[in-house]
Formats: sequence, C-alpha cells, structure tokens
Amino acid sequence: MLPSESPTARSVVGVADDLFAALRGESPTLPRPDSAVLVLVDGLGAISLRAHAGHARALTAGMAKKDVAYSVFPSTTAAALTSILTGVGPGEHGLVGYRVLDRSRDILVNQLSGWESEGIDPLVWQPAPTLFERARGEGRPSFAVGFAGYADSGFTRATLRGADFVAARTPADRVAAAYELAERNPGAIVYCYLPEADKAGHKHGIASSKWVSALEEIDAALSVAVPDGVGVIITSDHGMLDVPEHRQVVLEAEHLDGVRHVGGEPRMLHVYLEPDADLGGVVARMRADLEGLADVCAKAEAIAAGMFGPVVTDAAASRIGDVLVVARGNGALYDGTADDQRSRGMVGQHGGISVEERQVPLLRRGVFAR
Repeated sequence: MLPSESPTARSVVGVADDLFAALRGESPTLPRPDSAVLVLVDGLGAISLRAHAGHARALTAGMAKKDVAYSVFPSTTAAALTSILTGVGPGEHGLVGYRVLDRSRDILVNQLSGWESEGIDPLVWQPAPTLFERARGEGRPSFAVGFAGYADSGFTRATLRGADFVAARTPADRVAAAYELAERNPGAIVYCYLPEADKAGHKHGIASSKWVSALEEIDAALSVAVPDGVGVIITSDHGMLDVPEHRQVVLEAEHLDGVRHVGGEPRMLHVYLEPDADLGGVVARMRADLEGLADVCAKAEAIAAGMFGPVVTDAAASRIGDVLVVARGNGALYDGTADDQRSRGMVGQHGGISVEERQVPLLRRGVFAR
C-alpha cells in the first residue's frame, strides 16, 4: 500500500521552503530573484502533461525527467494544496482528506466547501502558518490571485490567510496579474491558482476534448514572458486518472457492517467504525471483500508508516479513518448506502497512491529557469 517513489524524491511539501530560501539568497539550487511567483495548476499530473505535450508546448518546453515532485497522501486537493501552502504534511496541518469526521460532533465535514455550512473555524481546524503569514513575518508582501468567488471562503481562510487576495477571471488574466504584482513588489511572494484542468477532468475525464481545451488555455496563459527579475515555479497539487463505469465498486450494507461513517473520496476512503466494532475483524473482512480491488489498512499502520507525514497531531489523527481503503488501478469505491450518489458521476478522479495521481510537474521559469 505504501507509495512507490524513492525516499529521496522531491515532495510538493518543500516548495514553500524552496521559495523562501531563494528569496533570501540561501538556496543551493535556485538563483536569488527579486520576487517569486508560485503557479498552481490544479489536477495536472506529470504523466498526463507529458502525454499531451503537443497541446502544452509552453509547459513542456525543456521539461526534463527530473522536473517532477510527488504529492502527499491522500492525493486530494484539500490535503495537497494545504501542504504546498503551509510547507507541512497533512498529519500536521490536519486536512487529511476530502470529507473527514469531526468526532466532537459525530459528523462528516467537507474540507473544501463545508467550512461555513458545517461550522468549521479555519483558524482552529488548520493551525499551521501559511506561506503568506510566513512572508509577512519576514516583512515581505504576499498576494494570492484566483477566482473572485474564492476570496472569502473558509478554505481560503485556512490556506491563504496573510495574503492580499486579487481576483481575476481567466487563466491569462490571473497569470498576467500575478506577474504584474511580482514585478511591482520587490521581495514579494505571489500565488496564482489555475483550477480549470481539474474541473474539466472531474466532469469529462483527462481523455476528453474538454480537458485538452482547458490544458491549452492554461498553456497559452503561461506562454507569456516572465518579467525581468521574477522567478516562477509551476507545479500542481495532484494528478488524475479516468475511472470507467465498470471500475466502480459499490459497497453495500453487508460490506459495511460495523461502519458508522464513510468519508474521504472514491479513490481513498476514510472508514469510521462504530464504538463497539472489532477493528481487526473489519479490516480482515474488507481485505477479503476487496481483494485485488483495493488495499486496506488500519489507521495505526498508516500513521506508523508515515503516510500522512512525519508529524501527526492528535487533532489530525482524530480525523483519519479507523480503516483506510485505497482503490487499486483505475477503480473507485462508493458507499452504496449513502443518500448522495453524485460522486458516481465523476470521470477523472484522484486521492490514491498511483504515480498518475501523485507525480506532478515542478517547472522553473524566469530567473529560476535552468
């Protein structure tokens, strides 16, 4: 079940520290810039980018085999984006999945869109300092460029606090705004968020013309010249793979005996048990039921193996499922007893440990270019 990359592989968790080191002139690999821009292309895996290189000539120009990093576990936006923007693993910042259990209230909470509706305080739930708070602590200006609708969301307050938010509509507008802010504000860190590929992938799949069109729009936006003195890192929070309908595994009531809640997402379930359930028995039964379809382990095994990072706080541990179920291949797992089955309409998915989901591009432009 453990991710297969080398222990020396680069991680997206280190991007924030790399940018700070470069701005201080302390990086062994990056030249010192006047200011830095971090471009986050949500949902863009290194494998899918290379497979569509003809549609992304600006992004793939000069892209070497080593220009990659690995996402966190689970390879989902809430966990990975927060790790990039705090520089710590999910076990430390506490966003350990898409939907996780708030044990104090015995309810599942959505880590992307449920902050307001489910009463989550971003400052308490996600206590790690953000990239932007760290920048302000050093006296650096910091900005986040994204959709206007994201400006005041709970997830934004959890991950972008400390930044001046700047709204821009299209990928080209956002990149242009980010570059202009970096040029006008020496010493600044500017974050630019491009979610179009992720949205198209979930709805239509990465084999679709809609996804290719989104990639082409992003590539065109990033084909413009970087201002003098500005260093740019382009990366992603996770990749994606397409799940065909015949690879949907539906867990019915007989598979979920002793289970109180099913959280996470279809590629990586957080399974929370009833208080009197036999953990060992549930793990054994799920392993037998899902043999060849998914990997199953108990929470303690995953934490001991470092899957959520080297540090796991008590708060984060409480949100991790008692049992973790990770789909193999290009499959996905669904709670057949749930009232809401909308997730079964997703084509492109992520959250698991495959290389398609976890390997992402890590590209250097401007002053940072090799």
